[in-house]
Amino acid sequence: MDIRTDTATTRVAPGTASRRPAHAGDPMTRFLVTAGVVAGPLFVAVGLVQVLTREGFDLARHPLSLLSLGDLGWIQIANFIVAGVLMLAFAVGTRRSLGGGPGRVWAPVLFALYGLGLVLGGAFTADPALGFPIGTPDGYPTEWTFHGAVHAFAAPLAFLALVAVTWVIARRLAWEGHRAAAAWSRVIGVACLLLCLPFGPGMSVRLFVGVALGFAWITGYAVSLLRAPAAATA
Repeated sequence: MDIRTDTATTRVAPGTASRRPAHAGDPMTRFLVTAGVVAGPLFVAVGLVQVLTREGFDLARHPLSLLSLGDLGWIQIANFIVAGVLMLAFAVGTRRSLGGGPGRVWAPVLFALYGLGLVLGGAFTADPALGFPIGTPDGYPTEWTFHGAVHAFAAPLAFLALVAVTWVIARRLAWEGHRAAAAWSRVIGVACLLLCLPFGPGMSVRLFVGVALGFAWITGYAVSLLRAPAAATA
């Protein structure tokens, strides 16, 4: 997936020819940006395998965060932390790729906040809820533990940073002349926001889909940064 595939038909606006498109040029920058390619597919795949195999877990009722609990909880804890570290690396790679122009400050900051939210979400686990792990009370906890409270803070931090960065990158893409890609970036940001609203029917499923969609967008943007500059401005 490459969110700049519209470049074959998008005409660059007058005066934009001298604008340097974002590109991961040197080997270290490409290594850091590749972390953004890997983070999403790895996180979603590991999460999905657990959804399908963990005894007593039902995505229709249980948020993905609850997979961090129980005997096999270390898998999801590691999944959160590894994805977060990869996103922190990608944030550095993005800063090195953007050079001048819009987004050079806020895009890396927001990618880093998303990564930080994932790391915190893994390091501080959610409190047991809704009968998971098996043997714990049904319903939501009446009191939060410290680690549960930090986890509850980490989730909106990550989601809001993700939504915000789609709009920051959209502005950058429009500045580079990729107007269709910019529009899609905004649409994906709004979709992620609506899917990740923490209430309403199908909340847990919507959250998983929203996270997967957001990560797919990140993967697409990371791939576009790895493309040759000539292909990005054709």
